[in-house]
Amino acid sequence: MSGVNEALGPLFLLILLGALLGWRRIPGDDFWPAMERLIYFLLFPAMLIATLATADVAQVPVLRLAVALLGTMSLFALALWCGRHRLGLTPAAFTSLFQGTLRFNTYVGVAGAAALHGQAGATVAAVAVALMVPLANILCVGGFIAAGTLGASSLGRSFAALARNPLILACVIGITLNLSGIGLPGWLGGAVELTGRAALPLGLIAVGVALRPRALTGHGRAFWWSATLKLGATPLVVLSLAWLTGLDPVSRDIALLFAALPTATSAYILARQLGGDAELMAALITGQTLLAMVTLPAWMALAS
Repeated sequence: MSGVNEALGPLFLLILLGALLGWRRIPGDDFWPAMERLIYFLLFPAMLIATLATADVAQVPVLRLAVALLGTMSLFALALWCGRHRLGLTPAAFTSLFQGTLRFNTYVGVAGAAALHGQAGATVAAVAVALMVPLANILCVGGFIAAGTLGASSLGRSFAALARNPLILACVIGITLNLSGIGLPGWLGGAVELTGRAALPLGLIAVGVALRPRALTGHGRAFWWSATLKLGATPLVVLSLAWLTGLDPVSRDIALLFAALPTATSAYILARQLGGDAELMAALITGQTLLAMVTLPAWMALAS
């Protein structure tokens, strides 16, 4: 347990630092939205490209990893949709619960993987991102469409944005460079790698800045449904599938890590744009992130 805490503790301290900076409005209200765009559109894609373009992906059990991660995500998407009427939520609130269960905080996941298992963990994490990000986006946008919160005029824009998602494009570019044998030659490799190094610390601080403690009030049932499914049931199913498929210890740990992550902060923006319950989404992001500081190390210690 102490080894897990030593690996993940600094990550949570950076998140709390971000929360403090956001509360004190340092360096200013306009700074962090611009920084989040820089991280999302440049720094994090650079890190994914640098990792995937040079990684020995052949050492990653991609198929078994996909069974554990994508199988679990699809299972919970189906279960939520089939049980939506029993939850007693409005369509807008249901889409936030849906996102809160399926989405995951990529910054925390990749940083945690590197902290736990070094370069081997970062490689498996990059493959996990390449597998999970497209499916999570497709399922969540599909959830908005099926729930009826997405206006017809927004449908085309939503799928166009999905096709331009910088994380998806970065994964495609990185895998293409890897499989083609081109890699990242010369100065280009060094420049992309240096750019990507800034993504994780800044991304973790940005996660903290995005937390909204005031949003936690008044969302009891929906919040606890999301917390139970995301931080309890999802890791349990992934850990079971990892055991059944015989994943190696590193891949198992990273699969469990991604399953136990809190939901993504970007889900708030999608909720605002596509007719979801944005206030509930803010509560889910904040509450899950705070709870994950306890549940995530506990799950990783259990696996180890």
